[in-house]
Amino acid sequence: MPVGGADLVHGLDVDLPLLTPGAATVSTVHDLSVFDTPWAFSRVRARGERLVLRQALRRADALVAVSAFTAERVRDVLGRDATVTPLAPGPGFAPADQTEQARVRGAHRLPARFVLHVGTVEPRKDVPLLASACREVGIPLVLAGAVAAGQSVPAGAQHLGYVAAGDLPALYSAATVVAYPSRYEGFGLPPLEAMACGAAVVASRVGALPETLAEAAVLVPPADPDALVRALRDLLADDAARVELAAAGIARAAGFSWDATARGTLVVYRSLGITC
Repeated sequence: MPVGGADLVHGLDVDLPLLTPGAATVSTVHDLSVFDTPWAFSRVRARGERLVLRQALRRADALVAVSAFTAERVRDVLGRDATVTPLAPGPGFAPADQTEQARVRGAHRLPARFVLHVGTVEPRKDVPLLASACREVGIPLVLAGAVAAGQSVPAGAQHLGYVAAGDLPALYSAATVVAYPSRYEGFGLPPLEAMACGAAVVASRVGALPETLAEAAVLVPPADPDALVRALRDLLADDAARVELAAAGIARAAGFSWDATARGTLVVYRSLGITC
């Protein structure tokens, strides 16, 4: 579909229109998971998305990556440089007060203590590993998000499905621990949102997660059940450690903002001669 009269076309999730007559083009890359974790996709989908991604990133006049990790993968796989402009929690992501937490607890019938995972149940997120760790530790697991085709909710987990954006800050704040044992991430927005809301976070030391979360989360090796169990057990048993980690998370998340992302994006536009 042609884009008539535009000075610039920006594909916010890689894709660009087939025809962009006279327009400068920018493509934002969130990850290269179809290259790096093909096992997480059907063969047909992985092949098709690799083709689309290669075409878009070769055609774009400039590339934006959401993390230094993703920019490095773009350089390794496609031989192109990308400007890093990180994502950020939205303005509503902040610690929720007790009244708001109580409202969300009641609306979703949440247990008194629980581990929370926010995101799609799909192979890369390793939710079955988290469910197994929670069962071993003896803490309920609450899942918020969709279930990908061919996947299922692990036994014993409470699945909330889609949660309204307005409920997410209180849901993060109410969680005893937020866990994100992903096998691959190009940025890691849900755990950063959780940190902005004052949650103690456990995540995998993989992909961009160390870059995004730094020392403000407990990072464990990916696909390591013993390490995940230890991290959960230690945090659940230590109120002071969770308070300290929550404070570090709030400070870390405050370093990310959509204003900074917008300023970085404008630099890319201006490098192409676009004034705005």
